Parts: sequence; C-alpha cells; structure tokens
Amino acid sequence: MKLLFYLAMNKIKILPDNLANQIAAGEVVERPASVVKELIENAIDAGAKRIKVEIELGGRRLMRVADDGIGMVRDDAILAFERHATSKIKELRDLDDIKTLGFRGEALASIASVAKVELITKVFDGEAATRVYIEGGKLIDVKETARPTGTTITVRDLFFNTPARRKFMRSQATENYHITSTIQHYCLANPETAFTLTNNGRETIRVSPAKNLRERAYQLFGSDLIESLLPVEGGREFIANVSGYISAPRERRTNKDWQYFFINRRFVKDKIVTGGLLEGYRSVLPHGVYPVAFLFLDVPNEEIDVNVHPAKTEIRFRRSQAVKDVIAEAIREALQNAGIVKSRDLVEGEKEPVFENVITEENNLSLRDTELKTQNVPQASETSVQNEEPLTQPQEIEQQKIDFEIPSSSLDFESLAVNRSEEKDYEQRKQEDQVAIDDFTESEDVQNVSEETKQKIINIDKQTVSGNLETNVADYAVLPPVDSAESIPKSVEVEDVSATKIQPIGQLHESFIIAVDDEGLLLIDQHVAHERILFDKFRQKETERKIESQNLLLPETIDLTPAQAAVFDEIEEELENTGFGLMKLSGRTIAIKSVPTDLPPSEVKNLFSEILETVEKEKRGAAKATIRDDIAASMACKAAVKINMKLTPEKMRWMIDRLLITSSPTTCPHGRPVILRLTMKDIERKFHRT
Repeated sequence: MKLLFYLAMNKIKILPDNLANQIAAGEVVERPASVVKELIENAIDAGAKRIKVEIELGGRRLMRVADDGIGMVRDDAILAFERHATSKIKELRDLDDIKTLGFRGEALASIASVAKVELITKVFDGEAATRVYIEGGKLIDVKETARPTGTTITVRDLFFNTPARRKFMRSQATENYHITSTIQHYCLANPETAFTLTNNGRETIRVSPAKNLRERAYQLFGSDLIESLLPVEGGREFIANVSGYISAPRERRTNKDWQYFFINRRFVKDKIVTGGLLEGYRSVLPHGVYPVAFLFLDVPNEEIDVNVHPAKTEIRFRRSQAVKDVIAEAIREALQNAGIVKSRDLVEGEKEPVFENVITEENNLSLRDTELKTQNVPQASETSVQNEEPLTQPQEIEQQKIDFEIPSSSLDFESLAVNRSEEKDYEQRKQEDQVAIDDFTESEDVQNVSEETKQKIINIDKQTVSGNLETNVADYAVLPPVDSAESIPKSVEVEDVSATKIQPIGQLHESFIIAVDDEGLLLIDQHVAHERILFDKFRQKETERKIESQNLLLPETIDLTPAQAAVFDEIEEELENTGFGLMKLSGRTIAIKSVPTDLPPSEVKNLFSEILETVEKEKRGAAKATIRDDIAASMACKAAVKINMKLTPEKMRWMIDRLLITSSPTTCPHGRPVILRLTMKDIERKFHRT
C-alpha cells in the first residue's frame, strides 16, 4: 500500500525562483568573462561613450563595469533583476527586428543569483542615484546615493553560493585572458567608445575614442600589424555587406585567436563566417596557419536569428551558403586589389585563383603540351613544378623537362650516354635499339598512349642512336608506368633505431636524408630531426643551468596586445630561463636584448609572437613543465634547419648520430614522424622477388 501511495503522488514540481535563476545562470554565466560581456553589452545599449572595467583575481573577487550611459530610475533599477525583465522588446514581432545587443532579460537575474551584486545608477534629470544590493538572488537593500549620470555594476564573489561551479573555474591567468579578449572584441566593434581595463590595480587597456576601425586596431595591436592589413569592402544587397580588414599572407597566425567577427556589431563565433574567410584565402595560405581578420557583416535583421544561444554568441542565417559566398568574394577581391592574386574573371565552376609569382602555363615544366589519353601515363604534378625556381631562359626550361627510361634490358641510358660509342658500332647499336623500341611499343602498359606520342618517342630514340643522346634525352615526353610504393613506407618505432647503424647516402630534394641500415631504406625529415635534437638540448640545459644567450646588436622592440601582455606576465620568468634577455618599456612594449645562442636573430620577433600564441588559452594555468615544453618546441622549430637546404655528408652523419641519442628519435616535439622505413622485404615483394 505504501508503494502504491508513493506512485500516486505528484512528481512534477515548480522550481523555486532562486533555483530556476541558478539553472539559468549556468547557461548565461559560463565564466567571469561572460559576466563582463553582459555588463558591457548593457552599457553599450544604454548609449555609453566611456566604459571602465575593473577586475581582481581573474574576476573571482571583483568585476566592476562603470559607464556614462542614460542610467535608470529607481523602479527600473529594482525591476531589472527580475527574470525576463527587459526594455528592449515588447511584443512577439520585435524578435524579428532586434537591434540591441541585449534583449532576453536574463543577464542581471542570472548574475545576481550566483554573486553579490551592487547596482548604482542615475538618469540625467534625477535628483539622486539609486543603489540596489542583491546577494544570491535576494534583494537586500535599496537606497539613494551619489553618482554622475550613468550606471555602475559591481559583482563580487562569483559563484560564492555554488561551490561546485566555483571549483571548476580556471586559473587567474586563464580567466584574465578571456576577460581581456572579450573587451578587445567590444573595443573593435565600438571604435567611437573609450574603454579602460584595470586588472588588480594595474591598467592593461586604455583606448580613447577612435575615428575608425583601423585607428582602433592600431591602439590595441600596434603599428606592426596595421602595416600588413588589407581593407575589405564588398557584399550583396539583401544578403550581407562585408567590411573590415584582413592580413596579407605574410602576417599569419598558428591559431584563430586573431579572427574577430561581428554581425550587426554583435560579436559572434560562427562557422559560416570562418568558412567564408578560409575559402577566400584558399590556396594562398598553407594548411595549419590562419589569417588575422576583423570582419564586420551588416545583415538584414529578417535574414538572421540571434535568439539561438543564451549567451548570444551564435547566429543562425536564413541563407548561410549565400553569406559564405559573399564573404569569400569580398576576401578574394581584397587580395586582388592588393596584388596578391591576379585579378581576372573566373570561368564558371573554377575555384582556384591565379597567384602572382607562380609559374604560368607557358612556363609550366610538366610538359602539358603532350596530351595523354590515359591516366596510366603519369604527368608531372603542378605542385612539384611550383616548388622549383622560376626559369627565364627557354634553354633552361628545356633542360628541366622530365626524361624517362624505356623498359628494355638492352637499352641502358647511362651506358649509352657514356660508353656507347666505344663499345658498339653503329649498325649493331641500331639493331638492338630497334628491338627495344618494338618491345616498348608492344607492351600492354603503353597500349593506350596516343600514336603521336609513341612516334615522338621512337623518333627521339633514333636520334640518340646517332650519338647525341645527352642532348636529346630531355625531349622525351612521357614517363612509362611505374608501380607506386605509396602504401609501403612505415613510421619507425624507437626500439627499431636505438641500436641500429644508420648510414646516410644522400638527400632527396635537399629536404629529406636518404639513409640505409640493416633493415632497408630510411627517409629522415631533416627539419623535424634537427627540431628534436634542439628541443632536447633546450630542455636539458633548462633543467641543469641557464641557457647561453647572445646579445643583439640592436634590441628588438615588440608591442604586445592586451591579451599577449597578460600571457607574457605569466611566462616572463620561463622565457628568461630559456635564454631571452627581456626588458619592459612603457605601456605594453617590451625590448628583447638577447636570445638563445642557437636562434637566428632574424627569427626573434616571429618566434616571440609564436611562443605567446603557442601557450594556448587553456594552458595559461598549466604546470611550468608544460609551458617550458611549449617554449622549447617553438624555439627548436625556428632554429632547426629548413627544407630545401643542402647538407654536407658530415652534417647528415652528425644529425643522425645526435638524433639517435635523443629522448624520442622517431617523433618531433609536435608529434610528427621523423623517420620512415622501406624494408628490404617490402622492396623485394614489390619487385616480385618473394
């Protein structure tokens, strides 16, 4: 009976307002930066021209946002902390024409439910300001006070009544970064507004009202970045108008932190906008690097839905593909106007832009003039051609054409080129070569080759019989089919090379060391191999003693962004331990006086920026050992030998010997393989010897 009585009881209950507010706070208040974002948006909606932000302990202890907006009267100040209380919308159709940043009416109620909040506000013609104090969602006090026109909201002890939420907050450095990044976004979106950020009593951001976006970007990021920015202007009516700035290809980053997107001046994180940006840069930037971008989209309100996320950082487009295409077109046009890509009308269906400083069709060394009717006859790839140095003389171009070897046991090009005239008389050579030509033309592998191509090959070979092989071999038009070894090479494990004797025999395209051992053939990436050697060297010296430094003739100065300055404060000691001599100048400018001895001075500025970017957002509170690894990996990458660099046999031998005694000879600090193996068993299997 008790069980039946229990089952008959009501199970669905209305949650208390306080509990409902705390649940809502979990959606709106993700971290201290979320609070700062909501309060800044309220200040901007109130028409503020000066916004001042103060934080302590990454926002845990204190967040204060003061503005000079229109303020609120007493009744509105009290009502603003009720759920879904807003002045931005009044009826359902207002949701289709939202022009303000805030409109949901959840922010203040959610913040007040998990913190101690004080609101002081005054309207222009009010006799006194109103002070409202709420703690954990409960109204504690309302009284008059003094304040100029505007509003100040102070948030203390965030998550004081929800210890589980407080426990999951990140380190002070991480939260400082997110707050700083949030303020940077709104500084860019509102160049006419002055912003100030004070962190633990020290001013980290101060920007006065600016004339335009470019001037505001200069205030935040300094002159080095501004010089590489390209203006963007484009769009289509009724879809989106695109404006802002993008970086030239030389100014690139290893992550997307430097991409700022705004839709109707609302800061968003959107895959459609990101996709349009990357599409515009397609084939301009290599994989794994990203451009700097400040993109503003003006979209008709009826074309977007901003009410899809509690924090309002996501947007839903009515015609997402059209918006993506508009962005890509605007980016390409900006690159064309800067002369980075050639300006021309693309044929229908063509996606690849034509770039400057790339070998054109007339100079293409892949011999496209010979038309093949089958895919079995390989053609030199365009990629390999573009990696070669451009040639200007036709004679040089002819010498770069690809030669091939007719698959015949009686025709040996090397012996023909060197000793043919001494070993055989003319008639005997002519007969043997004719047999080879017949064998070649009758083979199954070349049955699909055009008759024109076959005849050209035969005619060329007849010319070589006359004794001029070395000149005419460059005129061969095609390669015979060659079995690919694509699936054979394997990454090498540590135990496979630790006790082996590796002998270098040469270089492949001056980028990979070709070596042999008892097991077979090895390919060693010279850049990542040297990177591993230097990484271990930096980490070992770091733990034993301070790394040796070299003084720069003239110190390098770098203007840090506010976010970079916050990271720099956390890792300054580690940077000095790794061999950097640093000195703080005025504002966010630092001077680099010395660098580690293995680092080229020309790479100093790039390396320093990369280190600050490599210490990713979620690692800013990581253990020192992790930060040291990140710094050492960046230094090793910049100091290591590059691809397309010729190495002497002694240098190759030294590199292999040093690689084998590192902590991980088969992987670089970033996890890429260093050595690939082609075993004798695999080679014999491919030649059908087993």
